[in-house]
Amino acid sequence: MLTLGVEEEYLLIDPRDGTPLPRAAEVLAAADLAPALRPSEAQHELLQVQVESATPVCEDLPAVVRHLSRVRAGLASAAAQHGCRVVPVGAAPFGLDEPVPVTEGDRYRRARREAPVLVDDLMLNGMHVHVGVEDEEERLSALVRLRPWLPVLIALSANSPYWRGRDTHFASWRTVHFDQWAVSGPSPVFADAADYRRRVAALGAAGAIADEGQVYWHARLSSRYPTVEVRAADVQLTVSDAELFAGLVRALVVRAVLDERAGAPRPAVPEELLRAATWHAARTGPRGRLVSPVSGTARPAAEVVAEFRAHLAPGLRATGDTERIAGLWRDFDHAGNGADRQRRWYREGGREGLTERLVASTVGPER
Repeated sequence: MLTLGVEEEYLLIDPRDGTPLPRAAEVLAAADLAPALRPSEAQHELLQVQVESATPVCEDLPAVVRHLSRVRAGLASAAAQHGCRVVPVGAAPFGLDEPVPVTEGDRYRRARREAPVLVDDLMLNGMHVHVGVEDEEERLSALVRLRPWLPVLIALSANSPYWRGRDTHFASWRTVHFDQWAVSGPSPVFADAADYRRRVAALGAAGAIADEGQVYWHARLSSRYPTVEVRAADVQLTVSDAELFAGLVRALVVRAVLDERAGAPRPAVPEELLRAATWHAARTGPRGRLVSPVSGTARPAAEVVAEFRAHLAPGLRATGDTERIAGLWRDFDHAGNGADRQRRWYREGGREGLTERLVASTVGPER
C-alpha cells in the first residue's frame, strides 16, 4: 500500500521566447544514449512538442526525488543538444502558428483524425501519481473516497495560467481545457471493482474510447498496475513541488483505504456539485473560495485547505511523511503555487523572463 510512482509530462520550447518546438523524436533519441536514463523512463507523448517521464516503483519520497532529479537532468541535457529546453508547465504559455505534428503511431493518428482541433490544442502537461494498493476492492473504494478532495488538490497544484500568449484568468487552464474529451473530469461513483470494469468496457464498446488509456478521469484504476492513478494535478515546476504532491496524493489514498477498513461511510457528493467545485478550483486556485468537501458550501480557500490538511493527517502518519511534508508545504506556501509563480515571473520579466524562469525550474530549486 505504501509504494508509489510518478509520471510527468513536459513541454519542449525554444529557450529564447518559449515557443513550443516539435523535437521529441530527436530529444528522446539523445536521451536513449544518456547513461543517467534507463529504458522506458523517457517516452513519447501524443504531440511532438512533449515528452513524458516515469519513475520506477518507489517505496518512499526520497526515492521519488532521486529518480525525478535524475530523469529531469537527463532530459534537459538531451533537449539542449537539439536547441530546445524541457519545461514542466501545465499548459503552453505561448503557441505555434501551425498545427503541432503528432507522434507516429496508430493510436495518435486516430486521435488526430477524430478530433483534430482538440489534438492541436493538447499542449497540456500533467503529473500522474500511482499509489500501490494490492487489493482490488480497496483500490476501488479509494477511488470513490478521494473524489471530493480532488478539486482542492487541483487548486493547490495549479500551474497553467497562460495559454497561447494570454492570461486565461484560470489558475489551471489544463483542467478546464482537458475536460473537452469524451471521458474526462471527475470519475463516477462505482459500486465495486466489477462495476468499474464493466462500465469502462461499455465505454469501449460504445466507441467513446479506443482503449483504457483514453479514460481521462482525474483518478482511475491503472489498467497495467495494482495502483490507484491520480491524474488531477498539473505537472509541477520543481522536483520539490512534485515531491510534495506525490506525498499528498499517497496520503489521500492511504486515508481512503484506512477509512474503508474502519467501515466509515463513503462520501456521497452529487456529480453536479463536484464538477462545479472542480471548475471553480481550476479558476481561482487556492487564493479565492473553494467548495468544502466537509460542508458542501463555498468557503475561503484557506479554510478548505486546512480541512484538506486535517483529512490527510492520518495518511501522512501512516506513511511516516508528516514532518517531511510539513517542511515542503512551508516552502510551497511561501513561494505560491505554479500559477502564482508564473504570473509573478511574467510581471517581472515579460515573455523572455517567464521563459527563462521556467527553464531554470526544471532541474533547479527555482521558486
